[in-house]
Amino acid sequence: MMAQNAPQEPIVVDTPFVHDPVMAYENGKYYLYCTGHGITQMTSTDRKHWTIVPQGVLKNSEIPAWTHDSVPGFTTHIWAPDVIRFKNKWYLAYSCSTFGKNTSAIGLLSNTSLSDKDGWKDEGCLVASKGDRDNWNAIDPNFIVDEKGNPWLTWGSFWDGIQMIKLDKKTMHVKKGAKPQTIARRHAVGDASAEPNPTSKFAGTNAIEAPFIMKHGGYYYLFVSWDYCCRGIKSNYRVAVGRSKKVAGPYLDKEGRDMRNGGGTLILEGDKKEYEAMGHCSAYSFPDGDFFFCHGYSVPKNGASILVQKKVNWTEDGWLTLE
Repeated sequence: MMAQNAPQEPIVVDTPFVHDPVMAYENGKYYLYCTGHGITQMTSTDRKHWTIVPQGVLKNSEIPAWTHDSVPGFTTHIWAPDVIRFKNKWYLAYSCSTFGKNTSAIGLLSNTSLSDKDGWKDEGCLVASKGDRDNWNAIDPNFIVDEKGNPWLTWGSFWDGIQMIKLDKKTMHVKKGAKPQTIARRHAVGDASAEPNPTSKFAGTNAIEAPFIMKHGGYYYLFVSWDYCCRGIKSNYRVAVGRSKKVAGPYLDKEGRDMRNGGGTLILEGDKKEYEAMGHCSAYSFPDGDFFFCHGYSVPKNGASILVQKKVNWTEDGWLTLE
């Protein structure tokens, strides 16, 4: 999960180098946040030309001390943020971790406007995992609000897969008494509990991460990334999806397979010509339609990770295609 460092002066690019992109729209402007030192941020009015903000969301001196206390070895390189507007305030969640370990934490920031780049306030830790205590990894957060207006948080990478927990409407922290529940897993070949999904044969050590949930037409759609990122031209990342009438699942793929047991319908992978692999997605309803974003490992750019944007189309039976 590596991204470019923010330059010292604003520059405008049409193919930004990103990892783990998420977006928000406010007052005619798009805001992109992604993995990087202090959380990389960019702005655009057309989603074609992006202005890279000279510094991250947080200056090094502004990164909360609790992040280093909770995650030994964590630096200023923050992974996989997510952003949401809830009750007249913006919330931004972010990941603190080190490669290959599940001693991790998800932090929370708040702001009244995305245009106030210096207005982010530390709201502490949302969830944290420890290797000797938890069988899940507290990175890759995503917010979703259900049909009753209740906020939820999903997250997860490897270990026992994708987790979900209910948040408190007033604080956006974990609701008192709520416990994490697993909503999606991968299963390696030979796992007797796995459903017969042939796409799981490369699952390795439960290679699933980066959940993102989108609401559409009475369903919640859970996107996940399978296999391995961050290896440049050797990456094999890809995206699968399932859906549910209830925010907490169960999420089923097009064949009716439960994503908790290895299900998932593959919707995006590298074509080996333009992109070797693609993954860690987000999806939104914007004024000009529904759109899907992710990072792709560019073949012409020798495996560099760049922003990918695709139009979302919906079929009569409520599934999506990308163009």
